[in-house]
Amino acid sequence: MRRPERQKQFEDLEASLLYCPTCKRAMPVRKRLLLVLLDKEIFDYICTGCGSALGKKEQPWRRPAQWSGIS
Repeated sequence: MRRPERQKQFEDLEASLLYCPTCKRAMPVRKRLLLVLLDKEIFDYICTGCGSALGKKEQPWRRPAQWSGIS
């Protein structure tokens, strides 16, 4: 019965380590904004050791709080 609550916990999951084939081990990553579209933002996960792109994440675009009064 708690499935929707449980799934919501993982909506904003962020990677901190990903396997890098260049470095041949799990490496810390940083999240870099790649593209902003009308309905979503696309991010790249970049290896801090060698700079390789290791993955992507898409998330819905959120209107900033200061824009809430703008029509």
